[in-house]
Amino acid sequence: MLSRNAALLLLALASAPFQCSREPDPNQRMEERPGQALYELAETFRNSGRHDAWRTTLQHLIARYPASRFAKMAQHDLDTVDAASSASASPAAPSP
Repeated sequence: MLSRNAALLLLALASAPFQCSREPDPNQRMEERPGQALYELAETFRNSGRHDAWRTTLQHLIARYPASRFAKMAQHDLDTVDAASSASASPAAPSP
């Protein structure tokens, strides 16, 4: 009787769905509501000229949802703006 129960248990375990131990690829996710909502909110702030709110929202998105594809987009946006700001803040080379 014990071997029959053990065989049934093994059969049940063998047919159970396997769980993936790693995070899914963020580019293959179908839905991503919080990250997407924060990114869209940041874009709304940017379009209305509220650049401090835009930056703060993107920073929050990156901190709260770092694996999100929207966090990667947010980081790219911040890096692009920071690079442009530092380039325009650099003194111009003297002309000969």
